[in-house]
Amino acid sequence: MSNSTNTSILKTEAARLGFSFCGIAQAERLDQEAIQLENWLAKGYHGKMGYMENHFDKRVDPRKLVPGAKSVICLIYNYYPKEELKSKEHKIARYAYGEDYHHVIKEKLSKLVHVVSPDLGEFEGRVFTDSAPVMERQWAAKAGLGWLGKNTLLLNKEMGSYFFIATIISDWEFEYDQPIRDYCGTCTACIDACPTEAINPAGFLEANKCISYLTIELKDEIPSEFKGKMDHWAFGCDVCQEVCPWNRFSQPHQEKAFKPNELLQAMDDKQWEEITQEIFSQMFKRSAIKRTKFKGLKRNIRFLTD
Repeated sequence: MSNSTNTSILKTEAARLGFSFCGIAQAERLDQEAIQLENWLAKGYHGKMGYMENHFDKRVDPRKLVPGAKSVICLIYNYYPKEELKSKEHKIARYAYGEDYHHVIKEKLSKLVHVVSPDLGEFEGRVFTDSAPVMERQWAAKAGLGWLGKNTLLLNKEMGSYFFIATIISDWEFEYDQPIRDYCGTCTACIDACPTEAINPAGFLEANKCISYLTIELKDEIPSEFKGKMDHWAFGCDVCQEVCPWNRFSQPHQEKAFKPNELLQAMDDKQWEEITQEIFSQMFKRSAIKRTKFKGLKRNIRFLTD
């Protein structure tokens, strides 16, 4: 079967499963990105995310992560919510409103592989969604799904940035897509709006200052220098997406699993401040918010209110 036929089969089935876009890049070492990552790590901008230093060679070369890999398949899945949460003093990043995206997206990736394998051949590869040393945004850009904005998120001309990126690294061969140009232009909205000045004008994120890092990745106490700068975010942060002009094209998702449960929707500010372990476990049993644990969420809320 020809590479063009393989490509058509894959993209048709990806769309049928609800993925907004699918792009494919040839598996190769990311030489330029490797230099940028090395410099970023050397400056300590990854904070206490020690895992970012691990598996460097696999992170920059998918053929070391999946031996024999020929293609990096990149897909994006919309999570922009139709409804906003009630509390404005204890905000949650929109990607965490519903069920844990790792499980939802990985199940869809498995279905995609299962459906196309009879046509494309036996699957030799792995599927990923924010779950391994894969430079997902960089690969999605190489696959023509968008460009890396000044906030370092992948931006898509048709839907902005409120989406998850999923990746399949495989020995299948396709017609490969080409990168598109950067459409940020002279806009600095995300840089100007970041409450903690985490977005460096030079084009990279000082993650150790990012509210998402401080409320999720950081396990220690939040440094006092960020007091009054958290913009009421209790888990994650969407500021750089909220101000991005490209997100005016965002449309509500159609994924039932990403709808917030009734408990979460009903939470007011007082209930957030008085949340118990029991309520946390009940409300977030299938949520990405479990990652910060009850202790971490209470720390965040305390930092916002003390």
